[in-house]
Amino acid sequence: MEENPLLKESELDYFAPDFTKITDAHYRPAFMKSMALQQERVQSICENSQTPTFENTIIALEKSGVEFEQVRSIFGALANAHINDTIKIIQKELSPKFAEHYDAIYLNSKLFERVKTLYNQRETLGLDAESYRLLVYFYEKFVLEGANLSEKDKEILKNYNSELASLQTQFNQDLLEANNASSQFFTDEKALDGLSEETLKGFATSDGKWKIPLLNTTQQPLLVSLKNRETRKQLFEASVHRADKGAYNTQDIIKKIVTLRAKKAHLLGFTNYAAWSLQQSMAKTPENVYRFFKNLVPAAVAKAREEAKEIQEKINKSGEKFALEPYDWNFYAEQVRKAKFDLDEDQIKPYFELKNVLEKGVFFAATKLYGITFKQRTDIPVYHPDVLVYEVFEEDGSKLGLFYGDFFARETKKGGAWMGNFVSQSKLLNKKPVIYNVCNYTKPAEGLPALLSYDQVETLFHEFGHALHGFFASQQYKSLSGTAVARDFVELPSQFNENWALHPEVLKNYALHYKTQEVIPQVLIDKIKKAGTFNQGYSFTEVLAAANLDLKWHTISSDTQIDNVHTFEKRALENTQLLVKEVPARYLSTYFAHIFGGGYAAGYYSYQWTEMLHHDVYNWFVENGGMTRANGQRFRDMILSRGNTLDYEKMYIDFRGKEPSIEPLLKARGLK
Repeated sequence: MEENPLLKESELDYFAPDFTKITDAHYRPAFMKSMALQQERVQSICENSQTPTFENTIIALEKSGVEFEQVRSIFGALANAHINDTIKIIQKELSPKFAEHYDAIYLNSKLFERVKTLYNQRETLGLDAESYRLLVYFYEKFVLEGANLSEKDKEILKNYNSELASLQTQFNQDLLEANNASSQFFTDEKALDGLSEETLKGFATSDGKWKIPLLNTTQQPLLVSLKNRETRKQLFEASVHRADKGAYNTQDIIKKIVTLRAKKAHLLGFTNYAAWSLQQSMAKTPENVYRFFKNLVPAAVAKAREEAKEIQEKINKSGEKFALEPYDWNFYAEQVRKAKFDLDEDQIKPYFELKNVLEKGVFFAATKLYGITFKQRTDIPVYHPDVLVYEVFEEDGSKLGLFYGDFFARETKKGGAWMGNFVSQSKLLNKKPVIYNVCNYTKPAEGLPALLSYDQVETLFHEFGHALHGFFASQQYKSLSGTAVARDFVELPSQFNENWALHPEVLKNYALHYKTQEVIPQVLIDKIKKAGTFNQGYSFTEVLAAANLDLKWHTISSDTQIDNVHTFEKRALENTQLLVKEVPARYLSTYFAHIFGGGYAAGYYSYQWTEMLHHDVYNWFVENGGMTRANGQRFRDMILSRGNTLDYEKMYIDFRGKEPSIEPLLKARGLK
């Protein structure tokens, strides 16, 4: 056991995982040992005959799972970004055991009594602000997790949690298989008319075919370029139906998940899962979220209908005789955009080469705002050859952390883009952050550049915004550190960071033609900016539809009978006025991994909520001199470095000087 690299502190810089020593055979024993160690420590806390103190109870609890969290962080990263059959088996076997492990802590009556005793004395303990916050955090977490339930009800809850953990793992694994099984193969190049030669090379197989894999969203990026309507339809239908039939049909899993979540919420004393889930969020209640949407849905749908009319006119003028379908939208919207703004995506892409965007765009912006600098490291082991590693330094040259970038799609990686920590910041544990970003850009053929669309450029800035939130963490306690905040606050730093992608100083530094190194001409920049509000009715309606679908699934009562997933989905979208034939939800239920396989259940609204916050924050920057080092430092000091140490509304108002306004969001989306 002593030789298991997952159970020892790595000897690499920043305690980064040493992937030269870690094998699949290490995971299962490391999990079993680390869970046993934490349970032993928890038992010691409970059996301590001394009066509960912050040190012997809260600090001891905070430190109890160091090894377990280390193993989970590494295993979880690979389970999402580079899974294999062994990891799948371990994940399926151990996910219910993880739920049981946490239940053994948060449903432990003796442990809760010690925490509760300190919570009741919290005003007299002389704690500093962060320690006070940690005590309140643990007490509220115990209560939310069921510590006040009777012993009988705790057993029922344990069964719910164990089954949910298994179902969520099954959903993720089935969806990954469904995505891979739904890749579309073409033998006739004419079917792929509209794709560039470089793009075709990237999809070419060794047997003379072209393999088009599915990305996680309903709409597929290639639909913008594909001229053949039957091909567009084929790709769209494959996307929509990827997980609603055949071996990887997720409908039964979904019905079980939402029913169990509703029963769990009812057992814990809440009317529905969303009401329970939102307790520690900025929005607080599902009613507040619905109120927020009430101001957005009519404007978004009206704008989408205007856009649909304009696109139908474009189809008619082209001599075609068909009604606009979802798989036509992006192709003809691109034609409208070209006509309106003379903007062609293929004109832009040569200026957005991946490494340039990363180093001369994303990193450059971070240096201008926060003073941090970056140096590539090739001596740090990685879990896949495509992964890049950079060391990050403070303005004074002191060390800040390590950044890993894993940017290309592969069959072993789930869809989407995300940020995570291999090592989380904690002064108590003397740890600096080791952070990774994962994306799913198409890998180019050997010798060709990785060229991005502007949307993909924004994704790179977005995910690095999460990384900044993690790098600037300055907490004593890991439980409150960095991105350990509510879902409807965690997207603020990431969405805000997107604003710098088009900032003139930043854009001209990274948008260099990959062949000529010519800076992107001002005429193209102007076109990108003018087209910024184009198609926003569509893009906003599709995310609002997904968010409302999420809330509808998680506001059912514990006795609601779900007979058919598609029927429920249709009714949910009708009830929220978001069933627009030409505009499908960004994710339909059967492949909505955020809510059925990830941590966003009843929380997908957070993307729109924080969109309101980030536009409002950016307005503050504009009002106060824009991209200056001083403004960046203020944002770092008051938001990015605070973790979960303050009430979110107070944190926001302290920075902004007032409550968030929805007006900048509506203007940015062209809805006002």
